[in-house]
Amino acid sequence: MSSLSRDDVAKLAALARIEMSEEELVSLSSQFGMILDAVARVQEVNLDGVVATSHPQPIQNVFREDQVRPSLTPEQALSGAPAQEEQRFRVPQILGEAE
Repeated sequence: MSSLSRDDVAKLAALARIEMSEEELVSLSSQFGMILDAVARVQEVNLDGVVATSHPQPIQNVFREDQVRPSLTPEQALSGAPAQEEQRFRVPQILGEAE
């Protein structure tokens, strides 16, 4: 049986910014093991001659001509922003924070 350790689950929870109790971490480590086993069984299926698909129905893009149309000026678009910088929305940094 595949498994993830309690520490692996804690790291995943931290990356997803999910707070978990100790009981949840231990419980999820065994549940993730069952999920990993199910995925491993699916990967064992013989797919010789099976065409890869991303969707059960044929998909066709519908294109239209690009047309210049009136839109908001940068000042109008940023008029309601709580913070802006160099004609852009200024938002708090979330990537690169200490783990």
